[in-house]
Parts: sequence; C-alpha cells; structure tokens
Amino acid sequence: MSMNNELHRLLNPSSIAFVGGGECAIAIKRCLEFGFAGRLYAVNPRRPELGGIPTVASVDDIDGPIDAAFVAVKREPTVEVVRALRAKGCGGAVIYASGFAETGDTALQDELLAAADGMPLVGPNCYGYVNGLSRAALWPDEHGIATCERGVAIVTQSGNIACNLTMTRRGLPLALVCAIGNQADVDMARMVEALAADSRITAIGLHIEGLPDVAAFDRAARAARAARKPLVALKTGRSEQGARVTMSHTSSLSGSDALYSAFFARHGIARVDTVSAFVETLKFLHFGGPSAGGRLVSMSCSGGEAALAADLALGRGLHFPPFDPPTRERVAATLNEFVSIDNPLDYHTFIWNQPEKLLATFSAVLGGNFDTAMLILDTPTSPHMLPDAWMATARALIEASRRTGMRAAVVSSLPEGMPLELAAELGEAGVAPMIGMDDALTAFEAAAQIGACWAADDEPPLLRVPVVRGGALETIGEFAAKRLLARHGLAVPEGVECAPDEAVAAATRIGYPVTLKVSSDAIAHKTESGGVLLDLGDADAVAAAAARLCALAPRLLVERMHKGAVAELIVGITSDTQFGSALVIGAGGVLTELLADSVTLLLPATRAEIETALASLKVWRLVTGFRGKSGDSNAVIGAIESIAAFAIENEGLVEELDVNPLLVFPDGAVAVDALIRMRTP
Repeated sequence: MSMNNELHRLLNPSSIAFVGGGECAIAIKRCLEFGFAGRLYAVNPRRPELGGIPTVASVDDIDGPIDAAFVAVKREPTVEVVRALRAKGCGGAVIYASGFAETGDTALQDELLAAADGMPLVGPNCYGYVNGLSRAALWPDEHGIATCERGVAIVTQSGNIACNLTMTRRGLPLALVCAIGNQADVDMARMVEALAADSRITAIGLHIEGLPDVAAFDRAARAARAARKPLVALKTGRSEQGARVTMSHTSSLSGSDALYSAFFARHGIARVDTVSAFVETLKFLHFGGPSAGGRLVSMSCSGGEAALAADLALGRGLHFPPFDPPTRERVAATLNEFVSIDNPLDYHTFIWNQPEKLLATFSAVLGGNFDTAMLILDTPTSPHMLPDAWMATARALIEASRRTGMRAAVVSSLPEGMPLELAAELGEAGVAPMIGMDDALTAFEAAAQIGACWAADDEPPLLRVPVVRGGALETIGEFAAKRLLARHGLAVPEGVECAPDEAVAAATRIGYPVTLKVSSDAIAHKTESGGVLLDLGDADAVAAAAARLCALAPRLLVERMHKGAVAELIVGITSDTQFGSALVIGAGGVLTELLADSVTLLLPATRAEIETALASLKVWRLVTGFRGKSGDSNAVIGAIESIAAFAIENEGLVEELDVNPLLVFPDGAVAVDALIRMRTP
C-alpha cells in the first residue's frame, strides 16, 4: 500500500484519541466492532470510561503517540483541544462540532486553524470517516461498512448523505466513507490526492456542493488520472436562481453548473445526477475500471427487456452494434431456428434452466467484438420462491466471462431482483452486479467516457488562475466589437457606421443587398427591439429603412448582406471568479435560449476539445451535412479559435462576449453580430 504521507496517519491510524462524551462512546464502539488493533484513548474529565475504555482527564495525560483524534466537544473548547493535540504531535483530527464558518463565525474557524498549526483537520461540522481498510471509525453513528482488503472510497460534504451511503445493500465494495463538512483545512482536493495514492482504493466517488479551491482540485484530478483512479461526481446546485442578470446570451447559457460540467469533462470525471446512479457507477468501475468504448451486447430471455434496454440507451454514448457474421453464426448454432439473432438478444426460454446450453450461448455472444456484455436477470428473493434456475443463469454468465475474458455484468431491473448472496458471488468472480437498467447504462456510459479521456494522448490544459484587471466595465457595441475581433482573424461583413442620411451612399459603396441596423451600446439585442432590417436590395429600400431606424438610434450600421448560410451558431466568452474564462458554443440566432443547444469549455481549450464540443451539438448536423447541404467546419473552428485567442490575450478584462450569430456557409463562416463587455486596460 502507498498513500500520501500528509493524511496517512489520520486515515490509517495505529492509535486514536477520542475527546468528548456520548458521540465518542459510539465511535469507540464502532472501532471495537471493527476489531481495531491499535491503541484507543478516551478523554473526558467527568466520566470514568467511554465505550468501555478508561478515560484520562485531558489530552496532556495521554501516554503515547496519537495518529488520529475524534474531537466531539462544544465549539469553544474545541480550539484548546486541537492546540493540545498539535502539541502532542497528533497526525490529524476530525472536528465534529458545528457553529463555525457555516453559521458565519469565520473568526472562530480561523482560531481553530491557527491552533492546529498545520495538523490536518477534517471538518469542522462533520461526521468524520469510516475506513474498512484500516478498521478505524472516527464516526459517531451507525454504519454498514464491513472490513475489506480493497474497494471504493466516497467523500461527501454532507454527513447525512455519507451515513446513507454506508447503509447501501447493493453489492458495492465500499472501503471508506468520509464526510468533510466545512472543508476548513482538509478539502475535497486533498482527500482525492490521498485516496488516489492508496493502492487499495479502486475508484473515488465525490458528492460536491462546491469546491473552495478549483486550482487545487485541478491538481488533484491530474493526480487521480496519473494513478488510474476513476472519479465519479454527484454535484448539486444545478439551479441558476442566484445567477446575475447579464446583457449577453452567453451568460444565460453558461452558469456555474455548466462550468463544473466542463471541468469534469476535461478531466474525465464522470458526472451523475442521482444517488443510485452514483453507487452503480462506482460499482461498475470497481469491477474492471474504465471501458475501452461503448459497444454493448445485451442478453435476456424477454423481448420486452431487450427492447427496453435498446430504448434506454438512446441519447447516450452507447450502442448495440449487430453481431459480426462469424459471431452471429456461432450464436445461432447454440439456439433454435425460432430465435432471431439480434443485439440486444432475446434468447427466449428454450434454454432456460439448462446450464450447458446457457453457457454455450453466453460464451458465443461474449466472443464477439464488444466492450461490455450485460445479462438482464431479476432473481426472486421472496422466501416461498426457488431461485435455483435464475442462479444457474447467472453462473453460466460467470463461466462464459471467465472463458472469454469479456467484461460482463448482471443487471436486475429492480433492486429486489438482485439478492445480496448473488451480488457477492458475482463480485467475487469479477462480474458486476448492477441494479436498475437506467443506472447500469449510466455506469456503462461513464466508464466509456473515462476510458476515452484516459486514452487521449494530450494532458488537459492547466486551469488558469482567474484574474480581474483594468478599469471601469464598458459595453462595446457591435461595430467596434467586430473590428476588435477581426484583428484576431475573425471574418466579419464589410460595413460602415454612419448617420441615417448617409446610409444610401454607404450601401451604394458596399454593394447591394445590404443589412441595416441600429448602432447603439444601449440596445444589446437589436433583433428583439426591431433594430435590424435585412436584405435591402436598392437605394429606395435603404432610405426607407433608415427613416424607420433613426427613431431608435442616431447612428446606423450598414453592412454587406451574407445569404445562403447553412447554420447559425453562437460563440461566446464568459468570466467566472472560480474557473476564469470559459467558451460557450451553441445553436445561434434568435432561438438561442429557446433551443438551449450549447456546450461550455474552459479556456484555454484545445482544438480537440472544440471539435468534440461541436460534435455534441444537435445544430452541428447542419454543418457536417444535412439534406444535401454542408458547411465549412474548418472555418467554424478557426473562428472559434480566433475568439478564444482574443479572450486569452485580454484575460482579466473580458467579462462577457457574444458573437451571435456566426453564419456558417459552404465556404466560410462570418460573424454578423457581436457584443463585448470588458474593462478598460
């Protein structure tokens, strides 16, 4: 075993001090139930014993080294206890008490950190941890974790969610759960680095409310990837109720939650939305790690289950490819002529409860070119039902997986369809016991996404520390904004800004047809206010348009009209205090918010990231080819790179930027509208 030295003593102690009352008695009991083999010290000046351990009056009275401490006294005395532990050379402490920064008392939390003077602290306002690997439980409650040799670890900011997760009965090999509370000292990043260095940890699950130091977590995610430890995130806070009001479309598309998703995608961190998907994804990663791809084969003795599996895979990065001819022939040879050889495969009940025939069919299927094989099987758990035939089916899959080397999973559609005894037997054989078809497919997709990220040759770009510089924040209108961006290589229409009575002369010089727009920094969305008139083909049309628009603004913008676009995109920049500058790409034009077909990338972004992001958009089909038309994808990527280069060159100055729409043509891409909000240098 190897582990980050900073937290090794705290998480894998040989001696533990418990300072407090009833909560400490419970935690001591949990350690004794585990068979903790090291020294246990109990500190309480008013009780003769805690949990059966004789007490001493103070930390100073402990005779011997202290690797870890569980401190469960009131918040004010906690500071002095921590100071005493630090003086004794303690390896770290869990602080149970609340009433610190989470209630606004940052001064007391600062005192606590000063008292620790570098000694690692988990909390305050936290439950602590249960570690089945080291048989240590600095934990004041019940839990369901068993001792083990290897398994997954879960780190959460919520004590109750942590407690709930310890009670799971889904065949998840759960080695360690840690609730870190306020993250005053030991935060999510430091836990990830420590757990990634432990060879006994197979995957790491993170319940995240917020990250206090994104740059530190960026380093931790790289350490986990280098150690080949997959990360799964259950991130709360998708709502944008607290989002600031902005002038641009970009900021309405890219809230902080989108930035977290972009950050997770960059590092190959699988993001899931539910607790059950969180557990199932960790479980699948424990049994085999990331996948080489999303090629699935499904087997069941029901056409309904086969169809449901195919339906649930829609919209995911998964597919059920047909059997290649040799595999199809081998599978058909094991079944009768009434079975249609398709993927998903409904093998009917002709071979039910016939282990040799089941093994032959499953082995033939698993011999195909797939990344994961799933057997849909709900095994009875009611006392009056005999599960023997179902167990025989599961065991046939176990043997087929062993013979072929194919990664396999048994998927029950309902939790009660996966007996714990079967889950244990499957797990022992390396076959993942999955619960719920939807959650299982989420897990398969997550494993494929992590695998694809790890297979990439390039390291993800380093996260840039956010900066803010410059003077007052100003809005740069369309004409000036497009000129700024054009200097970085962005193609914009030929145009001039002029007074209304100069519009006809300007249009004549540019050449018809033209577009006429109001030019005013006070009008951010000109189309909605009636400030844009398109495809004006002669002088009379321009004169009439100018007469209408002069009521909205004293200056107009006359531009060459570009027609025949195959798609409209939005490309924008937004700024965030945690993540810095981000790039937003999506479906553009007047339907930007309605379609909400967008993706967010952190800057700097690689060309490969931009290409992947574009491929994820529904609107991108119009560019790659739809109904006989296609656009210039290289020009689009070049335009996006130009906008990103402008943002990086002006990092800390740009607050928001919109290019909307970027018109995509068969032979180019032109930005026909732009808006920038930035500080003066």
